[in-house]
Amino acid sequence: MIKEYIQSNQQRFLDELFDLLRIPSVSADSRHKGDVRKAAEFIVKKLKDAGADAVELCETKGHPIVFGEKKLNTSLPTVLVYGHYDVQPPDPLDLWTSPPFEPVIKDEKIFARGSCDDKGQVYMHVKAFEAMMKLNQMPCNIKFMIEGEEEVGSDNLGTFVKENKDKLKADVILISDTAIISLDHPSITVGLRGLSYLEVEVTGPNRDLHSGVYGGAVANPINVLSQMIASMHDENGRVTIPGFYDKVVSLSDADRKKLNEAPFDLNEYKKDLNIIDVRGEKGFTTIERTGIRPTLDVNGIWGGYIGEGAKTVLPSKASAKISMRLVPNQDSQEIAELFTKHFLSIAPKSVKVKITPHHGGQPAVTPTDSKAFKAASSAFVEVWGKAPIPTRDGGSIPIVSLFKKELGLDTVLMGFGLDSDAIHSPNEHYGVKNFLMGIETIVAFYKHFSKN
Repeated sequence: MIKEYIQSNQQRFLDELFDLLRIPSVSADSRHKGDVRKAAEFIVKKLKDAGADAVELCETKGHPIVFGEKKLNTSLPTVLVYGHYDVQPPDPLDLWTSPPFEPVIKDEKIFARGSCDDKGQVYMHVKAFEAMMKLNQMPCNIKFMIEGEEEVGSDNLGTFVKENKDKLKADVILISDTAIISLDHPSITVGLRGLSYLEVEVTGPNRDLHSGVYGGAVANPINVLSQMIASMHDENGRVTIPGFYDKVVSLSDADRKKLNEAPFDLNEYKKDLNIIDVRGEKGFTTIERTGIRPTLDVNGIWGGYIGEGAKTVLPSKASAKISMRLVPNQDSQEIAELFTKHFLSIAPKSVKVKITPHHGGQPAVTPTDSKAFKAASSAFVEVWGKAPIPTRDGGSIPIVSLFKKELGLDTVLMGFGLDSDAIHSPNEHYGVKNFLMGIETIVAFYKHFSKN
């Protein structure tokens, strides 16, 4: 009955999702504050329409949190669904083949910012809930907590969780904000890397200077910043910050072997990215580099004149945004402090350096022997016809470790995206099949989780 309900309502589900995707809820851009709220209000309405009770818009110091629930019986287990309705900035706009907030379907994929991360995946849960309610097949209690600041660090959600522990009582957290290996090889993420994100600013002279008059005599902040950044890795691709690897947990040879048994074609990987070869920390495979090893990357860099034509200027300032992905036992704040101490220590006296921390999150590993994980695995077997492969994901969901700390709850990371969905990039997309099968699999999870 569930499958038939999804099929008969497929176009409506997609039309509603498109309405949500048209809202440019970019949490990092203050110009979109109203749009972020509009997206939250959309979720509120759809949860009410689906049959949720006590749906509310919970105000925070930043963007609001949507909370809703359906209590059937206190004797039944309770699932707390988490997701986010905010999205990454769509830039650079000129690389999109269609406008980022005008969703279209091409090659059976939904192209729009947020289609996969995370509006499309959040909306699967709303529609799965609707289907179970309409067909009177809701087997347990459910709570929804959908936030609008995941893409900027979830700072206010952390406060909300700490202040609303009774409101959020549940037996497990269910999140769809990750990916599967492929449609032929379903998987469940069991590990997430943490994050430490900072912005650095290097200042030389008190104003932009003529590069002919002053060049060679005064430090060029762009040159200095580039040299400092380049020194952050050694010839083996290891981060050079003292103490950076001190708490990194090394997997056993057996665990590394098991991790690398996941289907992966390096040639297809390179072909998809249009690169000649991969690069990373020496001694580790691509799967290991993106799942179990920490990293440091420059996410943006600017300074000087970048307009049309030429301007022979020696800039006063240069800046960069730098993120570090972390693995179990690395602490986000501690790593930020190590970075700051090291970056200041390698700065020449000819410049001044300012470092501004942005946001971060702790790494997390979820159990594979829990009732919830087994229910998720059974759901995939039922809908996809094969057991999911446990994988480690390179991305970060900062709130997962906080859920464990504050609520004492484990999380099931049952996502349905693909690594090729271009999340955070131009032309983000999400498969229509992934969306529909995701709804069906979520319903199956509730069924299996509610069994004694």
